[in-house]
Amino acid sequence: MQPFFLPGERGQRFCLYHPPKDVARGAIIYLHPFAEEMNKARRMAALQSRAMAEAGFAVLQIDLLGCGDSAGDFSDATWSAWRDDVHLAYRWLRSQTPAPLTLWGLRAGCLVAVSAAVNLPEKTNFIFWQPAISGKQHWQQFMRLKMAGELASGQAKGITEQLRRQLSAGEPVEIAGYTVSPALAEGLEATELDPPANGNGQIIWLETSLRDEATLAPVSLKRIEYWLVAGYAVHAKVVRGPAFWQTSEIEDAPELLVTTRAALVSLT
Repeated sequence: MQPFFLPGERGQRFCLYHPPKDVARGAIIYLHPFAEEMNKARRMAALQSRAMAEAGFAVLQIDLLGCGDSAGDFSDATWSAWRDDVHLAYRWLRSQTPAPLTLWGLRAGCLVAVSAAVNLPEKTNFIFWQPAISGKQHWQQFMRLKMAGELASGQAKGITEQLRRQLSAGEPVEIAGYTVSPALAEGLEATELDPPANGNGQIIWLETSLRDEATLAPVSLKRIEYWLVAGYAVHAKVVRGPAFWQTSEIEDAPELLVTTRAALVSLT
C-alpha cells in the first residue's frame, strides 16, 4: 500500500494505492460514500482493496475534496469538484497501468461514479456496493438526520422546508455535523444511477442483508433493467452481511469481500 497526496484543484487529495503483485489485470478506483458513511466504511474499503491487489488488480482509493485527509472542509465540496476528482484519479492511475478500468462505488459513491464516467475518454466497468439509486432520495434521507436531531427539542416541524429555503437562498446547511453547500446538495439531488451513454461493460451489483435468502429490492431490479437495456452485463446478488456503512460500531461483511473478489476474477 502506498499513501500519497495528489495535487488537484483547491489543494491536494489523499490517496492510497494498492499495486498488484504482477502485471495488472484491471485498474480500479474506489469512490467512498457520503458524509459519515465514509468513515464507517473505511475498514471494509481497505480490506477489499488489499484483497483486490492480491488478486492482481491495481486499486486507487481517493478522498474527495473536503473528505477524509484531503484538502478543504466538507463545506467546500461540490458535485462538479467530486467529478473532477474522479478524473484526477483516473489520469494518475492511467500513468501506472493501461489495464481495463473499473469504478467501484459504495452508496452515494456509485452516483459519483456514473456522473464522472460520462466524461471519461474510455468506457468503464462498475462495481456497485449497496448503490444509492436516486440522488434525490439519498439527499432526503440525509436531511432526515437533521429532523431526528431536532425531535428532542421539539423543533423538527418544518425542518425540511427550512433546509430547502436555505439552499435556495444560496446558504449552506448543517446536518449531523456536516456543512453542505448548495452546489453539493443540488448536484446530488440531480443525479440518478443511470448508465452512461458512452459505452457498455460489466456491472457487479452487490447488496447486503442479515436475512436469509434475501432478494434485491424492486427498485434495484427496475434500475438494473435500465442497465441491461443499455447493453451492460449485470451480475447482481444479495450477500449476507450488516449495513456496515451505518452501524454504530465498525463491522465487517466477509461474504461481501469474498463475493466481490470472486466476481472480479471471473470477469477478467
